[in-house]
Amino acid sequence: MPDTETSIVILINRNGMGEADPALQQKLLQTYLALLIEGPSLPAVIGFYGEGVRLVAADSPVLAPLRSLEAKGVRLVACSTCLNYYNLLDQVQVGIAGGMPDIIEAQWRAGKVITL
Repeated sequence: MPDTETSIVILINRNGMGEADPALQQKLLQTYLALLIEGPSLPAVIGFYGEGVRLVAADSPVLAPLRSLEAKGVRLVACSTCLNYYNLLDQVQVGIAGGMPDIIEAQWRAGKVITL
């Protein structure tokens, strides 16, 4: 189970991080996740929706760090509506295909919600 003083949920709604060139967005997210793995605390849940669901699918550049986070007890939840929209449901490589109710529940239980 993640070591956190207060339950933290991270929401990712883009295929990367920040407003930048797509390659830079993915580089920033790779760095963020690597530092998160090395840090003393982890989020309880990372939720993916919108373009963010691409990050849990085949060919994602961040599958390795996401697998590491999941192995450390972080729950990864990807919006199934979004996965269906992008025809990615059968390409999920990490986490679970959940629904918006799963993401809402995680938000309600969280002491803090961070959107990247």
